[in-house]
Amino acid sequence: MIQVRNGGEFESGITATGFWLGLTIGRFALGFITPYIGEKLAIMIYLPIAMAFELIFWLVPQFVVSAVAVAFQGFFIGPLFPAVIVAMSKLLPHHLHVSAIGFAAAFGGSGAAVLPFAVGAIAQAKGVQVLQPIILALLAAILLVWCGLPRMGKKKD
Repeated sequence: MIQVRNGGEFESGITATGFWLGLTIGRFALGFITPYIGEKLAIMIYLPIAMAFELIFWLVPQFVVSAVAVAFQGFFIGPLFPAVIVAMSKLLPHHLHVSAIGFAAAFGGSGAAVLPFAVGAIAQAKGVQVLQPIILALLAAILLVWCGLPRMGKKKD
């Protein structure tokens, strides 16, 4: 935001806060909507919307537009992890729930450490302009994996 959008340090920091605030509000607000339409359908709706906001962020070189787009991107990405946990509990046998969800949380945590490092290394070598296509590609990859999940029925508990 500082280098490409010519934002100030404080304003650029607020943009990151906007993303995390969007993530939190999205997880809360969309968390009530997601079960009604089903986790698979909901995420297949939320991810393309997040991808659209990523495209807006990437292609519209205005600071305010970028800041709002990144907040909305966080909003629609917010319910992804809880939806994955619910989907796992619906798709896997009951005796695998604890170990599979524990593995998913650990794997997600390691991905949260490794991927930003790798993307940061690429950005340092090639410039920050590579970040947006990488993020868009990751969102598309998540969408493709999500589309490959089998149909999920209602959880019986």
